[in-house]
Amino acid sequence: MGTVMALDISMGKSYKVVYDGQHCLSEGEVIHNQAGFQELINEIRSLPEELMLVFESTGVYSKPVETFCQKNQLRYCILNPLAAKKQLEQGTLRSWKTDKHDAHKLAQVHQQNDRPEKTNQSDIYIEMRDLSRFYQEIEDEIKRTRMNLHNALQLSFPELEQFFSSRVTPYALTLIDLFPHPECVLQTSKTKIKNLLMKSTTKKISENRAKQKASQIIEYAKESYPAVSSTSVQTQKVQYYAQQLLRLLGEKENISEQMISKAKQLSEFVLLTSFPGIGEISAALFIGEIGDLSRFSDHKKVNAFIGIDIRRYQSGKYAGQDHINKRGNPKGRKVLYFIVRNMIRQQKAAPNHIIDYYYKLKKQPHPKKDKVAVVACMNKLLKCIYSMVRNNTGYDYSYAVSKDQ
Repeated sequence: MGTVMALDISMGKSYKVVYDGQHCLSEGEVIHNQAGFQELINEIRSLPEELMLVFESTGVYSKPVETFCQKNQLRYCILNPLAAKKQLEQGTLRSWKTDKHDAHKLAQVHQQNDRPEKTNQSDIYIEMRDLSRFYQEIEDEIKRTRMNLHNALQLSFPELEQFFSSRVTPYALTLIDLFPHPECVLQTSKTKIKNLLMKSTTKKISENRAKQKASQIIEYAKESYPAVSSTSVQTQKVQYYAQQLLRLLGEKENISEQMISKAKQLSEFVLLTSFPGIGEISAALFIGEIGDLSRFSDHKKVNAFIGIDIRRYQSGKYAGQDHINKRGNPKGRKVLYFIVRNMIRQQKAAPNHIIDYYYKLKKQPHPKKDKVAVVACMNKLLKCIYSMVRNNTGYDYSYAVSKDQ
C-alpha cells in the first residue's frame, strides 16, 4: 500500500497528515520556514523509504513545498485544483471543506486514484517558463499603460497620436514626454524642438528629419484644442505613462533577448524556427510554456496539457456540440493561437501546410468558422511540432503535404 503524506497548503503553512493504508499515523501543522521544513524532513526520514508526498498546486504558495521536495530528492505528486476537487468529492454528497479535512481526504483516496509522480524538467526549461511568464506579464502591462496614455492624450494633446499607430515606438514616446501639451510646443522655437529631438531620442535621426518633425509638431500644436491646461494632472499623466512605456519596452526587449539566448541552447529551437511563420520570440515563448516535449508519451497528451483536446457531451438523444476543454495551460494555448495567426498573416513568405489546411477548412462544402479553423490548425501544428522534436527533423513542406494526402 505504501505510506502517504498529504499536505493541504495555504499561505505560509500546510496541514500535514501521514497515512499507512487507511490508518493515520500523525498529523499537524507545518510552517513554511527553515525550522518547519527541518522538522518535516526529520519526520520523513523516520518513515519508510516508499513515502509519497501529495499536495495540490496552489500557485506561489505551493512552490516552497515543491522546492523542499526537489532539494531533498523526495517522491511527490502535484494535483491540479480541478483534479483535487473531483477526488476530494468522491463518495460524498456533503459539502465540507477545512484544511484538516482536505488533508485527510487527499491521503485517504490516494490508493483509489492514478496519481502520476512528478518528473522534473531540467533547470533551463524552468528558467524558460519563468522568462516566458515575465515577458507576457510585461506585454499585458504595456497594453494597460498604452490605453492609459491614450486616454490622457485625448485630453491634453490628441494630435500627438498621429506620430504612431498601433505600434508604440521609443521615438514617439520620447516626443510625447517632451511635448505633452500644445503650449509646451508653442512656447519653444523650431530650432530648440529640433535640437531636443536629436538629443533626447535613443534612435539616431538626421537633422533634416528632426526639422520635419519639429515643423509637423508645431502645426499640430497650432491646430489642437486641448481639454485641459498644460499644468493639469492629465498632462502630468501623459508624461508619466510615456516614461512608463519607455521603461516597459526596454524591459521587454531585455527579457526577449535573455529568452532567445537560453532557447538557442536547446535543439528544438532550431527545429521550431525552421517552421515558416515561427520566429525566434514565438519559438522561445512556445518552449517556455510547453517545456520539454520528450516528457509526453504522445501528441494527445500535449493537446491535453495545452487544453485543446475535445470535450464531448452526450446523454440519451441529446448530443452537445464538441468544444475544446480549455483545462490545460491557457498561456501556452494563447502562444499557440498567435503563432497560427502569425502564419496566416505571413502566408506569402513561405509555403506552409498549416495554412493550406486552414483554407481547406474554410472552403469545404460546410466551411468552418474562423476560430474553429484556427483551433483545428493549432491541433495540427502541435502534432507536427511534437513529431519534429521527437524525430529531431526540421520542417519539410513537401513531406508534410505528402503525409496529409
